[in-house]
Amino acid sequence: MPDSPVDHPTAEDVRRVTKQAVAALSTVQDEDWRVPAGDLSWSCWETVEHVADDLFSYAGQLAAEQPPADGYVPWGYRRARPDAPALTIFVDPESGTAGLLRVLEASGGLLAASVQVSPPQRRGFHPYGVSDAAGFAAMGIVEILIHLYDVAQTLKFPWSPEAGLCTRVLNRIFPDVPAGDDPWPALLWATGRVELPGRPRRTEWRWYAR
Repeated sequence: MPDSPVDHPTAEDVRRVTKQAVAALSTVQDEDWRVPAGDLSWSCWETVEHVADDLFSYAGQLAAEQPPADGYVPWGYRRARPDAPALTIFVDPESGTAGLLRVLEASGGLLAASVQVSPPQRRGFHPYGVSDAAGFAAMGIVEILIHLYDVAQTLKFPWSPEAGLCTRVLNRIFPDVPAGDDPWPALLWATGRVELPGRPRRTEWRWYAR
């Protein structure tokens, strides 16, 4: 039996987790954000900038009356350095971490708004599957959850998402991964962040947006 819509992420989930991410990151605003985020080659600043960029991009994939089904909306993008993420959205460095968090908050708001107003039949392109609004909500939430985990490994702040939210994300875009008793470690395992008993850490992974 297919999952009911309430088992999938919503616009309100996007708003709430964005707010939680901004609140968590605000506690470490004065730390050095130029250092790598966890195991990534990106700095903490670049990692959060990447999250904001993804949220903006996902909003754009839903926003048009007839979204593209065969490619991304053709925003321009570039890399600040060879190993940096490719971005459309860049934050003015002069605005500091407060400005970075404002951009993150605004991008999350754009995705939430796009998810909320998208009609049920609307579909947008993603390389992991042409997706509906719930799929883009789930993808945006995953970007926030796992990259906040990466940043928290370095900047040392608490980050423990709600079990129900993690379950809804797993339901929608990781149907092959059982949530188990604790869906947050299951989501971290699904995205190659941790190992679990009897499950080595993944070196390759993807979600299923279709």
